[in-house]
Amino acid sequence: MVGPANGGRTVTSRQVLSVVNGGQDPIIRVGPASIASSDCGGIEFTREDVEALLSERIKPKNKFSLKEKCDAMADYIKRLKMCIKWFQELEADLLLEQDKHWKMLETAEKKCNDIEMVMGQKEEELNSIIVALRKNYTALQEKLAKEESDKLAAMVSLNKEKDARLSVERSQAPIKEELERAQRESSSANQKILSLNDMYKRLQEYNTSLQQYNSKLQAELNQTNEILKNVEKEKVAVLENLSNLRGYCTSLQDQLTATKESNDEAMKLKDALASEVGCLRLDLQQVRDERDRQLSHVQELSAEVLKYKELTGKSADELGNLTTKSNELEARCASQSDQIKKLQEKLDAAENKLAMSDVSAFEIRTGYEEQKRVNSELQFRLDEAELKLVEGEALRKKLHNTILELKGNIRVFCRVRPLLLDDAADNEPKAVSFPTTTENLGRGIELLQHGQKHSFVFDKVFVPESSQEEVFVEVSQLVQSALDGYKVCIFAYGQTGSGKTHTMMGTSGNDDDKGLIPRSLEQIFESRQTLQNQGWKYEMQVSMLEIYNETIRDLLTINRPGSTEARTKQYVIKHDANGNTHVSDLTVVDVRSSREVSFLLNRAAQSRSVGMTQMNEQSSRSHFVFTMRITGVNESTEQQVHGVLNLIDLAGSERLSKSGSTGDRLKETQAINKSLSSLSDVIFALAKKEEHVPFRNSKLTYLLQPCLGGDSKTLMVVNVSPAPSSINESLCSLRFAARVNACEIGTPRRQTSVKQLDARFSHG
Repeated sequence: MVGPANGGRTVTSRQVLSVVNGGQDPIIRVGPASIASSDCGGIEFTREDVEALLSERIKPKNKFSLKEKCDAMADYIKRLKMCIKWFQELEADLLLEQDKHWKMLETAEKKCNDIEMVMGQKEEELNSIIVALRKNYTALQEKLAKEESDKLAAMVSLNKEKDARLSVERSQAPIKEELERAQRESSSANQKILSLNDMYKRLQEYNTSLQQYNSKLQAELNQTNEILKNVEKEKVAVLENLSNLRGYCTSLQDQLTATKESNDEAMKLKDALASEVGCLRLDLQQVRDERDRQLSHVQELSAEVLKYKELTGKSADELGNLTTKSNELEARCASQSDQIKKLQEKLDAAENKLAMSDVSAFEIRTGYEEQKRVNSELQFRLDEAELKLVEGEALRKKLHNTILELKGNIRVFCRVRPLLLDDAADNEPKAVSFPTTTENLGRGIELLQHGQKHSFVFDKVFVPESSQEEVFVEVSQLVQSALDGYKVCIFAYGQTGSGKTHTMMGTSGNDDDKGLIPRSLEQIFESRQTLQNQGWKYEMQVSMLEIYNETIRDLLTINRPGSTEARTKQYVIKHDANGNTHVSDLTVVDVRSSREVSFLLNRAAQSRSVGMTQMNEQSSRSHFVFTMRITGVNESTEQQVHGVLNLIDLAGSERLSKSGSTGDRLKETQAINKSLSSLSDVIFALAKKEEHVPFRNSKLTYLLQPCLGGDSKTLMVVNVSPAPSSINESLCSLRFAARVNACEIGTPRRQTSVKQLDARFSHG
């Protein structure tokens, strides 16, 4: 380090005096000539001049003249004084210049230290990049080695398959010869079968004729037996009349003998025919056996031929598969080689970039005295500081939102619906505007009422052109928290006709215009499918109810809402110690897909109470509450989570004078306004942190107690109409939303536990 300034001045003074006393250092001319010559008459002294002045000997012309000697001494002293004065001025200039140089040196050293710190950080970053690149390179080399080994194994298997293919081709020749021989034998066997079939047909015809002749003989035999019976009868008669018919008996005996002989001949002929039929049957049986043997032989040959054909086709298929597999492996190896080459090129480029960075760092270290480089480096640091400033501002906003969430405030989104044809008014100024400042962009909204501007700031403000998809993107992370084990509540608030039901439900049959409830259900089931790969299994239960005239109605019950049982059934709201809400006797349905939930939503929408007012043709006359209870179990960690998702479409607030409600509609409007007024009282009590919060003043506030005063993540979507005629109601809605946004509730808490797996999860 450089010493103090005073010490520097002493050294400089000594150097100047050493020059005056005949030192070896030359005189350094510092500063402009006008400074040195201002009091010395423009005289400048060099080393030779000073040496000559110091070594000069006064030699007056008349050494005995004292006057001349005094004049010479006076002139010499005058010149010495001028030299000393010039040196004093030079010393002062040198001291000023030295102070300036000290300051410049300190600034330069400070800049050098800053640059060294920056270079150290860059060197650490580059070292980390080098380590990461080397790890990546090592992994790529290992992958390359593995791919090479796989390629070699594939080549070996390919060679084996080629050898097997050649052996199959070589074995195909004798198989083909044997196949041809079998085909020839099959053709000859077919000819034999045809001849045997012809013989069999002829034998069948002959057998038929024999059977006909046998039947004819049998008929004759029967006839003969009958004749014998008659003869016996006649014999009896003849014996009785023997004495009278001796001569006639003799003739009858002769006739009987002849008949017996003919009968014996017939019997012999019958036996001969029977023996001949037996021989023919034996021949027929032999022919049949021969035919069966030929048929079995033909079947064996056909099976062998099919086997050969299958073997040949299988070999061809295997050969084609092996060829395809080989081509795929070669293409894969080629693509992997290209990928490895690209990665190697990237690695070389990174190493070149690293080398260039090292060279640049060395140049910055060694050449920091160059002002141009220093200015460029300072400009780069300035740009980097501005970028960090922007990032820090974004991080500050994010941390601010996180702090607000940890504080437990209810998040509030504002959505302004588009202007309708009935809302248009040419002679009235635009009632709703959105600030374009950086601080309130996308978060601010301004209302103009009677020439006075009212400004509000929320967590997010959606302009009339915002789509359903844009709204859901902001809500999706909150919906995801339900799968993580949090209690989540999202409810829509606003006047009648401001678009609450459209925001929550959307348009039926239009996928692009689906609301928050259908999109939330789709996201939950898609995320459940993704989390199954991580070992999570979920079961989900859905219930839907409406609060109509301070009465709870079950929208999923089998009985219609207008039935006697539905009107007389009493539902009781209960809160347990964990802050979970249960409604007694409420229908709870197990669901496994978003399609099932959509079906239930359509059924609930048909059962929901709606009516027509002057402000809306299809006005929701009740508060709709959709609840999904999510139970998840991770089989690997045995962790259990319990999440609840409440999606609520509140009934619209409206003034009796504008709604034109009468009769039952008047009672409905009064009940709606009373419940919303109770909700306002609860919000104001929470905002003032009062000890008593009137949750029990209405069924709605008592049902929402865990969401407003517990450990739930709560989001309110306030819907606003931009129509000038609705400016008063819109202003009331925004003021209420601002009060809601300022409320502090409990910090959201995740409901998780580690338990044994339930039987319903153990079987998948």
